[in-house]
Amino acid sequence: MTRPPILPPPPGEPPRRRRLIGLLRNNFIAGVVVIAPIGLTVWLIWTLVGWIDSWVLPFVPNRFNPEQYIGINLRGVGVIFFILFTFLVGALAKGFVGRSLLRMGESLVAQMPVVRSIYSGLKQIAETVFAQTETSFDQACLIEYPRKGIWALAFISTSAKGEVLRRLPSEGEIVTVFLPTTPNPTSGFLLFLPRAEVTVLDMSVEDAAKLVISAGLVTPPDRMRPKDGAEEVEEASVLRSGTAGR
Repeated sequence: MTRPPILPPPPGEPPRRRRLIGLLRNNFIAGVVVIAPIGLTVWLIWTLVGWIDSWVLPFVPNRFNPEQYIGINLRGVGVIFFILFTFLVGALAKGFVGRSLLRMGESLVAQMPVVRSIYSGLKQIAETVFAQTETSFDQACLIEYPRKGIWALAFISTSAKGEVLRRLPSEGEIVTVFLPTTPNPTSGFLLFLPRAEVTVLDMSVEDAAKLVISAGLVTPPDRMRPKDGAEEVEEASVLRSGTAGR
């Protein structure tokens, strides 16, 4: 008795093995996309906490270290001591005695040739980063740079003041714009432009910074533009495919 011939699968239907491998690959990639940011964030926090502990705990007396009583090295104890110490220093610096001691210390540092340059630079950076005044960027914007027709992403810091505003030949408002470089946004160019030549964006400063750091790979969603039918169909198909993969 002869066996019936094995018919090949229809031309439009992929083999089951190929579909299974494709499903496993897609699930693995989706898992990596979910796990990688979480794992890197946890690793960075864990490493940072351990680094702070290694610097702070040697200055803490043994009678205040919980490891002496429970026999376990608790990671994060140094961070707690650092936060408490910072609060204490801040409270003292606001008082009369603290301000007097701070002025005496700064006057002493000002007499040291190399130390005063390092201290003044670090102090200016700290005041710029942590001050809740006009030193922070207000809005993200687009400007034509380095020539007409080429647009660059920048940040509006404040309005031009002083001699710069007085000497610029412009009748309108002049704004101070910081043009960052990619992928290092801490370096860039300081520009003074008329308000009319600046296109203000609706995206937040944080989203614009992500766009600069990622070299355009991470694009924030356009919340002001309504979705059309094609985008809704595409989003629904993505949701259905994700549900089917589960």
